[in-house]
Amino acid sequence: MQRYPYPQLKPPAFSWDRSSAPEEPKVNEWIQTLDPGSIEKVDWPNYHAAILGVPLSRSSISASAASENPDAMRRAWKYFTTYNLDHEEDLLEMKVVDLGDVRQHVTDIEVCHTNIKEAMVSMRTHHPEVFPLIMGGDHSITAMLVKGWKAVHPDERIGILQLDTHFDLRDLADNGPSNGTPIRNLIESRVIKGEDVHNIGLHGFFNARSLKAYADEAGVSYTTMRQARKKGIDTTINEALAQLSQKVDTIYFTVDMDVLDSSYGPGVPASTPGGMRNDELFEAVYLAGRCPKVKAMDMVCLDPYKDRGEMTTKSAVHTMLSFLTGLKQREME
Repeated sequence: MQRYPYPQLKPPAFSWDRSSAPEEPKVNEWIQTLDPGSIEKVDWPNYHAAILGVPLSRSSISASAASENPDAMRRAWKYFTTYNLDHEEDLLEMKVVDLGDVRQHVTDIEVCHTNIKEAMVSMRTHHPEVFPLIMGGDHSITAMLVKGWKAVHPDERIGILQLDTHFDLRDLADNGPSNGTPIRNLIESRVIKGEDVHNIGLHGFFNARSLKAYADEAGVSYTTMRQARKKGIDTTINEALAQLSQKVDTIYFTVDMDVLDSSYGPGVPASTPGGMRNDELFEAVYLAGRCPKVKAMDMVCLDPYKDRGEMTTKSAVHTMLSFLTGLKQREME
């Protein structure tokens, strides 16, 4: 009997019946799920993106059920078609596969983080031509995923484009490898350089002065939400991508759903006023999808138990599909 693709993964806890997909399928009928019995027959070069669920929230500073997000997003796929009217683009021509979820230990966060890192190692080893698209989980997973990428590509210079309300630069000595520390974790472990990080969406009263001081000292670039609105979201994103692309080999794109204003994203553990609107987020990720240096993406910090009417969950799926729209157009150029 065949094992599931990698020992760190397990089939998704929830999956749709795709045996009778229509000519114009919904997203739940379009995204494929691997059959463990036919793994060796998978023609990976024909796939464009591989979705990976990372159901971890034990490392979240705020009380969170972000571990439930991967399956919540899978359930919400039924609301969306593959056709993007805004860009007159149909994703149906792309081949996207759901790999399932990274196995999590009941109590040991270190084991969970190791499995996450090894899952990215497996993805980059077994099908490096397929774009990794990760559904978190809390933001601690980003550090482990980037470390996994670096393990397979040790000579690459990796940059981070981060959409976030927070710096995520808390001291590991105080917080451990939590969702408040992933960027500092990567800087202090020398996986990335501070100057290769650009954070967009910071705002309001949600970051301590000491974190800004650390960001300045480490050379982190950041654009507040207020600055981004004055400049324009599209200009802000394109400038950040251009600056990073000149310096790095790979841009890892991380979207913390708490970048959304609380009226648009009630289902996040650290919901705040003054954040992005949905349309700004969708435009930002679409532009990132078009950038050739962007080679992996995650979406984190969404707690479906706090959501209202699947509002934030639907926004996360729309974010994923908007990014894939940009990715498809990139590959067609």
